[in-house]
Amino acid sequence: MIIYQVLPRLFGNKNHTKKPGGTIEENGCGKFNNFTPSVLKGLRETGYSHVWYTGVIRHATMTDYSAYGIPRQHPAVVKGQAGSPYAIADYYDVDPDLAVSVEKRMEEFEKLVGRTHRAGLKMIIDFVPNHVARQYKSICKPEGLRDLGEDDDTTKGFEPEKNNFYYCPGQAFTPYFDLYHGESEPYTEFPAKATGNDHFDNAPGRNDWYETVKLNYGVDYYAGGKGHFSPIPSTWQKMLDILLFWAGKGIDGFRCDMAEMVPAEFWTWATARVREKFPHIIFIGEVYNPGLYRRYLQSGFDYLYDKVGMYDAMRDVICHRRTTEAITWAWQQTDDIRQHMLYFLENHDEQRIASDFFAASAEKAVPALVVNVLMQQNPFMVYCGQEWGERGMDQEGFSGHDGRTTIFDYWALIPGVGELRSWGGNAGVTLADLYSRVLNIARTEKAVSNGQMFDVMYVNRQYERQYAFLRKAGKEMLLVVANFDDQPVSMKLTLPDHAFSFLEIREKVYKAEELLSGTTAKLVLMRDHQVDVNLPERGAVVYKIK
Repeated sequence: MIIYQVLPRLFGNKNHTKKPGGTIEENGCGKFNNFTPSVLKGLRETGYSHVWYTGVIRHATMTDYSAYGIPRQHPAVVKGQAGSPYAIADYYDVDPDLAVSVEKRMEEFEKLVGRTHRAGLKMIIDFVPNHVARQYKSICKPEGLRDLGEDDDTTKGFEPEKNNFYYCPGQAFTPYFDLYHGESEPYTEFPAKATGNDHFDNAPGRNDWYETVKLNYGVDYYAGGKGHFSPIPSTWQKMLDILLFWAGKGIDGFRCDMAEMVPAEFWTWATARVREKFPHIIFIGEVYNPGLYRRYLQSGFDYLYDKVGMYDAMRDVICHRRTTEAITWAWQQTDDIRQHMLYFLENHDEQRIASDFFAASAEKAVPALVVNVLMQQNPFMVYCGQEWGERGMDQEGFSGHDGRTTIFDYWALIPGVGELRSWGGNAGVTLADLYSRVLNIARTEKAVSNGQMFDVMYVNRQYERQYAFLRKAGKEMLLVVANFDDQPVSMKLTLPDHAFSFLEIREKVYKAEELLSGTTAKLVLMRDHQVDVNLPERGAVVYKIK
């Protein structure tokens, strides 16, 4: 399972004006229709199995669509001209920015679902369960459903069964910023609602998620987080209705934003009910606390972000802040749930590898790519632009000079050619070519999709910037060795006796194919014998042995 995360807003935008803080008219915007059959076929051929379309559901924006009956959002509570995809303004609508015809925006989305599936890909969209935009109001909800907050008793800070929001009774919303934001009338909210990042007073700060309000799942944060889950809170049923609505559109999974900020009891209840009608749906949870991983998997999630473990470890190894022993440590922390951990090197929250804040070069992460993709059977995710070395060093508007690609502004991602160089002895290969080769190894090799892994670094600890492991399924085996150093290295890699017993390897001289370069080599595999492996700087080899 290899996921391609992409913001349709940025993808396919042919307008390269790139004016900081520019409007949609000035900077343009990508559309659902930019994902043509040929584009989607290309993604499949690159090695992807799933596309996560980020920012599909309609969110708060400064662009005025009131002529189409869409409520205008006050700019004081919108981040950036385009707005955050995680400040949902209507759970039952799609972003009009992404449609060629605003009136037919849902139809255009539904056609994208069909095109994605015909290309042999599966579709993931965001589900944002913890918070909504401050001016949330659904104009597209199915007939007979009550809107969020429609039945709230705003005189109570917390009401377990009926209220969908938390309130500050008798207090107006008075944040740090100017409530006019260039408008003739200020933004008003009375009583103030609690802010999405668990800020339970009426004055969120600049670094808070001030453009959002927290949803009430029956947890009394005013009383230390006590849960009230019987009878079922109103919010539970409303959010289940939303999940079922989108599952009914034919999507294949939800990436659940800040899942750990919503009680596990809700997920247990909701995921079971979704799967009763749509058993194929997968749930990917954004959970950062490793102490909660197993609890949220038990509550119905298929996969969880491995951010605090593997991502943080790999970033430190790439930047030479930790030795490769950190990789072994990271996978061992989640070994019992390894099939459920989603690995990644970039996403919309993290800094770009090629940014000056990370490695300043996308090529420096090549060994990390090879290791993360081929080490286990769990999913891997690539963020659009990562494969051509997008730097994220623009100052786009609300999103400052921070090494990230903006999610708040109208902007364009301009694909780079990628540096032509020699990868594994094969000259003239771009970074994008290499990504495709690695991803397709994972897609086609049984030793990756079905095989066992054996980490050999415990007998090779003298190598602090190299990493090696074996993968084996049946009679096919891969020897993967990666070099995180900025210099070429000639390794004498020991293969321990235990690896031969555990993987049932026969001792002999093998003819091996190096899958990244297409070259061949003879490898002498003997118990506790050293194998000579030559590695380029920031490179890797993947030997296939039958």
